[in-house]
Amino acid sequence: MRRMHARWMVSVTAAMMTAVGLAVALAAAPAALAAPVLPSQDPFYSYGGALTNLAPGAVLRTRSVTIAESGNATPVTATQVLYRTTGQLDQPTVTVATIIRPAVTVAPVKIVSYQTAYDALGSQCDPSYTLQGGNSSYSTAQDEEQIILGYVAAGDTVVIPDYEGEKLDWAAGQESGYDTLDAIRAAEHLLGVPARTTPVGMVGYSGGSIATDMAGELAGTYAPELDIVGAAEGGIPADYFHNLTYINGSTGWAGVIPAVLVSLSRAYDISFQQYLSPYGQQVTGQVQSECINSFAGNYPGLTIQQLLKPQYQDYTKIHDLVAIGDHMIMSRTGTPRGPLFMGVGDSDGTGDGIMVTADDEGLAHTYCQRGVSVQFNVYSGADHTQAAVPFEAGAAQFLAQRLAGLPVPNGCGSIGAGNSLAPLPVPAAVTVTGAGPRRRGPGRRALTFSFGAGRRCVRGLVLHLASVHGTLTHVVVTLSRGRRRVALRRIGRLTRRRRQLILTTRGHAPSAGRYTLRVSEGGLTLLTRTVRVRGRAACTRTPARTGPRFTG
Repeated sequence: MRRMHARWMVSVTAAMMTAVGLAVALAAAPAALAAPVLPSQDPFYSYGGALTNLAPGAVLRTRSVTIAESGNATPVTATQVLYRTTGQLDQPTVTVATIIRPAVTVAPVKIVSYQTAYDALGSQCDPSYTLQGGNSSYSTAQDEEQIILGYVAAGDTVVIPDYEGEKLDWAAGQESGYDTLDAIRAAEHLLGVPARTTPVGMVGYSGGSIATDMAGELAGTYAPELDIVGAAEGGIPADYFHNLTYINGSTGWAGVIPAVLVSLSRAYDISFQQYLSPYGQQVTGQVQSECINSFAGNYPGLTIQQLLKPQYQDYTKIHDLVAIGDHMIMSRTGTPRGPLFMGVGDSDGTGDGIMVTADDEGLAHTYCQRGVSVQFNVYSGADHTQAAVPFEAGAAQFLAQRLAGLPVPNGCGSIGAGNSLAPLPVPAAVTVTGAGPRRRGPGRRALTFSFGAGRRCVRGLVLHLASVHGTLTHVVVTLSRGRRRVALRRIGRLTRRRRQLILTTRGHAPSAGRYTLRVSEGGLTLLTRTVRVRGRAACTRTPARTGPRFTG
């Protein structure tokens, strides 16, 4: 997201600043603040201990920092936490969140999780760094800081996660969702407040909408204990392929294309180098450590075809790219539980210059069909930057009402169907010759499975898994009943040799009922199956079935 309008920022912040003391303090003569250490060089951001046995959201390290404004110190202090979370490949990892409490304690505690639009490939863009005065020329960070302080002045405790993680996996949706939810958990641990009764609101625009939406979609299974009372998301990239078609060759946003290739290759540990032309390799190298303000508009007219070799001009035929893009489509990971406030601009009849208006409408419509209360707003005539103005103002009002427990308005009756968010067909994997060894991309994995305990009675759901070819890593097997996950098993390596798993719930066989079995690798679904359990204590009697059912 580019620089927002400064005059609007002043007016919104003033409207939200109900705590007069903070507003007066910030008006005092500023004192220059020494630049903080870059996260990539700061030992606070790294953790050498084992993470596997730590619960997501566990606080590993804390420190107190001073919030800066345009490089100058303010009277506002914050606590930063290093916490355990989960990466895009379902691996345990760590990241940092900044927690700012109001100057005057307000009871009960109300939390706002603010996902900034830091859209970063370099650690100089991390909100934990810019909030301390680092990279003070990064205008988007400075603008959003004013909004954050407005929430604090209104009496909210604000959590700002570095939701792109250690490797700056920008646009990796599920990872950003995990990092957001675990930042809330870490904040609640720090504050000593009960998760189930502490109201939490989430908000994010542009890049921040990715983390906000995915946190909502994941919350029901990943963090069901959190009391998320509402989420506001604006300028939403609901389907990356639709966004790519829209900005391909554009003058203002084409520079996002190579940056997303860099970030997703990091997140999924897959190299796109074999597909890139010499120019594509040059451009991806140029953007690989920058913030979005430095690359979004620096390549006017750039097309993805210029970045690709001649044989890969049709990017919908690139197996890895399509499988990843399909996995990122919003609404496919889950359904938010709480009410939503959604907004997007429409400056040209298609979108706001980067986000497709009908995509966001289609996402809102999908959630409505699933029973979610949604307020959907189209800001006619506004481009992506301009649409941030009414969105942030509306989001602040929406979250204030939700945190106050006021009745939830439902605008689903006026939301049209919008665009379809159906995934693209994943093309068959093609072996690339002359490229050296490489990892197999998502969707290419195949496995066999069967149910049954053989001749021995086992009190649990018995599952046999094996890889069809090669070795699968970071395999996750989950068993869910409705939206609630009841069992989870992780497999570090799965080979062609059949492996038996016994799925139990709290040490017992699942009770009678219908369940959903999901097997994934690196966050990508390999197989789903509906399972009917007919008796808690009996052996598994389901007939053996083999062959994968891929869901993309």
